[in-house]
Amino acid sequence: MNKLFAWLQQRFEQRPWWMNALMVTCALIAYVYIPWDFFFKPVADDREAWLGLLLRGRAAKITEPLHFVIYAAGAYGFWHMKSWMWPWAAIYTATVAFGAVVWPLGAVGGLTGVLIALASATPVAIVAYALWDARYLFEPQSLALRKRYGDWALITGASAGLGAEFARALAREGVSCVLTARREDRLTELAADLENRHGIETRVIACDLAAPDGPDELAAAVADIDLGIVVNNAGAGYAGRFDKQDAGRLRQMIDLNCTAPVVLTHRLLPAMIERGRGAILVVASVAGRQPIALHGVYSATKAFDLLFGESLWVEMRDRGIDVTVLMPGPVATEFEAVAGETRPDHGEDEHADHAVEAALAALGRQPSVVSGTWMNWARANANRFLPRAVMACLAGDFMARQTPSDMR
Repeated sequence: MNKLFAWLQQRFEQRPWWMNALMVTCALIAYVYIPWDFFFKPVADDREAWLGLLLRGRAAKITEPLHFVIYAAGAYGFWHMKSWMWPWAAIYTATVAFGAVVWPLGAVGGLTGVLIALASATPVAIVAYALWDARYLFEPQSLALRKRYGDWALITGASAGLGAEFARALAREGVSCVLTARREDRLTELAADLENRHGIETRVIACDLAAPDGPDELAAAVADIDLGIVVNNAGAGYAGRFDKQDAGRLRQMIDLNCTAPVVLTHRLLPAMIERGRGAILVVASVAGRQPIALHGVYSATKAFDLLFGESLWVEMRDRGIDVTVLMPGPVATEFEAVAGETRPDHGEDEHADHAVEAALAALGRQPSVVSGTWMNWARANANRFLPRAVMACLAGDFMARQTPSDMR
C-alpha cells in the first residue's frame, strides 16, 4: 500500500489542488453518479440541465451518455494532463456557468433569480477562467532526458523501425546512443547521421540478441559506458498456424522477445541503482493484451513483456529508476513483412515517431502507455468489456485476413 500511496501522491502533485478537485469530481460524476442516475433513477424523476434548459423524463435520460463521455474525458484528460484539455475544459465549464445564469433567471425571475444566478454562476465562472489561464499546465513539457537520466542510452533493434526512431528522438535530446542490432551496415549509417545532425557520440555494436549468449555479450560490450537509458526494443513476430510454424524460429522469437530484455536489464540495472537514476523502456504491443490466433506465441511474448515491465516499475520506483512499457498497435515499419504477414497497406498504421513520442513522454509518469489512435486503445482494452472467447475469435478473424493461405 505504501508504494500505491506514494505513486498517487506523485501523480496528484502534477497539478494544483483545485484541478485535482475537478479531476476527482469528474471521475465521481462519470463513474458513480451518472451510472446510478441512468440505470436506477426512474425516468419520470430524471432531470438534466443543458445551457440552462431543464430536460425531464426521457429527454433527460437519453442525454446522460453524452454527459458520461464529457466527464469521463475530463477525468482522463486531467489525469494525463492532455494538451486537448485546453481550451475545451475552460469552454465547457463556461457553458456550465452560463447555464447557472439562465436557469434561475428564467425559472425563478426577479431579484431572487438574479441573486441565485450570481451565487451559483460566479464560482463556476472563476473556475472557467482559472482553466483558461492554466494553458501552460497542458502544454507538452520538456523531456530533459539527458538531465534526468544521463548522457548515454542503449537502443536494441536500432537498425530500423521503432528502434531507429528511438535513437533519433534521444539524439535530438542530446543523448549519446549505443546502437545495436544484427545489421551493422544500417547501424553505421544511422550512427553517422545522428552524429552529423545532433553532435552526439555513438557506438555501434552488431549483436544477435536471440543467440543464447547475445545479451551477456552486449552487456559486456557496454560495461565501460555509464548508461542512463535502456530501450529494450528488439523483437520479432511470426504469423501462422501453430502446427505449421517452425519450432526453431519460435524458440528464437521467445529468446529475442522475452529472454533478451530480462537478461540485458538484469545485467545493466545494478549500475543504475547504484547511481540512483535511470530509465528502462520495454517495447511490448497491444497484441499482449489479448489472445491472437495465428500470432499466438508472439502475443504471449508481448504479454510477458508487459507484465515484466509493469512489475519492474513497482520494484524500481523507490530506487530512482523509471520504467515504462510501450504498447503500440500496427506501426508503419518492416515488422509485418518480416513476420510473414501479407497486409501491404500501411496507410492507417501509426507512425513510428508518434509511438516513440508517447513512450518518452510517459517515462516517470506511468508504468505503461498505449500509443496511437483510439483504435489502438480499443484493441488494448476490449477485453475489459468483451468475453475473452469473443476477443480471441475476433482477433483470429483479423489475423486470418493478413496471413498467407499456406500458413493458415
